[in-house]
Amino acid sequence: MNIIYHIVAVSSWEEQVELPNYIHASLDQEGFIHTSRAAQIAGVLDRYYSGINDLLKLTIDTDLLDATSTLKEELAESIGEIFPHVYGPINKSAIISIEKIR
Repeated sequence: MNIIYHIVAVSSWEEQVELPNYIHASLDQEGFIHTSRAAQIAGVLDRYYSGINDLLKLTIDTDLLDATSTLKEELAESIGEIFPHVYGPINKSAIISIEKIR
């Protein structure tokens, strides 16, 4: 099992709850969905979600991603850290848990 995490607003998740795949706006804007490893979550929350409530943490087993998605480890040059990026939609069967974090 290879685990990554994605932070999403409750409202964004609820818009897609009935769909078979999860698609974040960044997939259209940047070509991939931002995800992180466990040790990176606190930094992601501080940098991008400061003061924002109603957030969920999606736990994703990358071994369960279907063939329409590719996982790539890539450098985020702005902070000099490597993050996992999902190129393609995340099939909901790969999301093994959803936890409210704020």
